[in-house]
Amino acid sequence: MTKEQKDNLFVLIKSLSKSEKRQFKLYVGRLGVNDDSKFLMLFNILEKLPFYDEAIILKKGIVKKQQLSNLKAHLYKQILISLRLNPSHQNIRIQIREQLDFATILYHKGLYKQSLKILDKAKSVAIANEEKNIAYEIVELEKVIESQYITRSISNRADELTIQAKELSQQNVIASKLSNLSLQLYGLFLKTGYVKNDKETKRITDYFNDRLPKYKFNKLGFREKLWLYKAYLWYSFLTQDFLSCYKYSAKWVALFYDNKDQIVLNPVFFLKGNHYLLESLYYLRHYEKFKSTLHELESVTKETWFPVDDNVEGLAFLYIYNNRFNLHFIEGSFQEGLPMVTQVLENLKKYQDRIDEHHVMVFYYKIASIYFGAGENKKCIFFLEKIINNKSLEMREDLLCFARILNLVAHYEAGMDYNLESLIKSTYKFLIKMEDLYEVQKEFIKFLRGLGDIYPNEVKGEFVKLHHKLKQFEDDPYQSRAFLYLDIISWLESKIENKPIGLIIKEKFEASLLRK
Repeated sequence: MTKEQKDNLFVLIKSLSKSEKRQFKLYVGRLGVNDDSKFLMLFNILEKLPFYDEAIILKKGIVKKQQLSNLKAHLYKQILISLRLNPSHQNIRIQIREQLDFATILYHKGLYKQSLKILDKAKSVAIANEEKNIAYEIVELEKVIESQYITRSISNRADELTIQAKELSQQNVIASKLSNLSLQLYGLFLKTGYVKNDKETKRITDYFNDRLPKYKFNKLGFREKLWLYKAYLWYSFLTQDFLSCYKYSAKWVALFYDNKDQIVLNPVFFLKGNHYLLESLYYLRHYEKFKSTLHELESVTKETWFPVDDNVEGLAFLYIYNNRFNLHFIEGSFQEGLPMVTQVLENLKKYQDRIDEHHVMVFYYKIASIYFGAGENKKCIFFLEKIINNKSLEMREDLLCFARILNLVAHYEAGMDYNLESLIKSTYKFLIKMEDLYEVQKEFIKFLRGLGDIYPNEVKGEFVKLHHKLKQFEDDPYQSRAFLYLDIISWLESKIENKPIGLIIKEKFEASLLRK
């Protein structure tokens, strides 16, 4: 089956709502000469196509093959202009940028006073909304105008602008260094996952400390604090310091609740902060706090004042459903979580152009895990194979590793042992390519390799031995991470006690609530 073409223009048109399509046609029809314009004809053709097909476009005869690329580029630009004019896409950033454009036009016409008046208002709005990059641009234009036209409106105007430019520049430099550090740490996390030993911890700690800029906390604004918390959060995730993850993600979320206007202006960062807070609580197994935080996030996203656009809608789905899965994993309520699978698959199709492949594969792992916990091992295998057979995907090594291990366990549970030996060999071959395996992984692979030589009446005893070996890793700061991907301990206990794994996890969860 050939892969469907992903044409940027076609994807953009298909993302438009009915009102956005209507506005575009009104926009291009504002002058009579556009009624029969070729780019509008191309829009109408692409709007009706179920998938992008260049042959069908050329067959319509509106344009020659050599001209199609230019016509598509022109249509793409016109759609973006129309979207920019749409009230639903108007926000503070666009409004400030628009005022800067107006001021620039007035400056070039020599209307300096009018230009400076607009710039002063736009600057105040930019600073109030923590838009310091554009505020710096505005100050720089003010300096240009003041150097050419003496307004005499303020006697110390030059000193004022110089000081303001210096302060904004320093704040932007700190924000840039912190955002760079945050992004670099995130890149390391995606490539290697969590640290596995003291050597890796030292390497990451040195990397972090060498790149962390000097700052005075009381001089930081909203945006600088946000990037500071992000950088510390990724450092904490990499080093598996989940208490520290909780600390900085909680500070991140509190920063937004203390500055509610910023939720409207930066909904993506607000959603991400909540997701990392929930992830930290999940790793710490703080059930009540996790449940209340998830409920609060869902409530906020349903508020009428909460901004909704295609990007925000897709991310809200991604983070809320990821954590709904995690809630079922904590509770051991695997059967109750099964109806979510259909909802997730439908939404993955709906947001296929907005959710990257890595996050799709994470969903597949969670779906596989919910099926495994519910005892539906063949369905579990089906979704794991989507991850294992995806050769073009670059995702975290640790997640790819556990997808293979869970695949082995699911095959064993499903009684599909006719190719278990070859699966064990291919999994082992994959794992030895990884530089530092968890001891949990090594012991488990060793156990599976020896299964073929064990008599049926001895299997339970081998489960008990492996359970005893793995229990010693449960509180190890590096090894315990493995149990969050795949609860091997509970699986072994299910085999020893002859109970479904979902029931074992549910009993543990209920016992933990009683202890509290």
